[in-house]
Amino acid sequence: MGWSFRVHGGIALALSAWVLLSVVLAWLPGESPLAGMTWLVAAGVLFLVGVAAWVRVLACKADKKMLWLAFRCLPGRLQAVLGALALVGVLLTLIGAFQEDNLQTDGVEDGRYYVYDTTPLHKGRAEVSQSAYEDVREREQRGVLPVFVAVFAGVAGVVFSAGELRRVDARSGSVGAAT
Repeated sequence: MGWSFRVHGGIALALSAWVLLSVVLAWLPGESPLAGMTWLVAAGVLFLVGVAAWVRVLACKADKKMLWLAFRCLPGRLQAVLGALALVGVLLTLIGAFQEDNLQTDGVEDGRYYVYDTTPLHKGRAEVSQSAYEDVREREQRGVLPVFVAVFAGVAGVVFSAGELRRVDARSGSVGAAT
């Protein structure tokens, strides 16, 4: 596999682990050092890394079956790490989805903290204390960010699989030198 596939897949894998760390820290009591990270930042980075990954897969001209076979040729430890990250991301997403929470962060204006209450009979914006606002933000992270753990792990797996396909193609002479 070429070095660029390793770097690209490594970036996606590191992002998956980093988001998992931020989710775990959001579950711990006290303020999380990564509490400022929002799902919009993760989505923006995922978009850039994910689009680049799919462009690489399209350049390989591989179908799902070929990618799966290439994934199975990856080292066992790498498969285990990718599978564990994806599984943990899915499980934490399910746990977060089943938590009953009717509050969403709405923003900070002039030093005042606002949340949006989605309770059916009490919908609307409410002012809360800073600590209550931080609690709501951490609960949001627990529910949304685990999705990115699983998706970044999937992107890493796709990139590594595409790199493996390119290596095999380069060896067989059907494609130019691997990148």
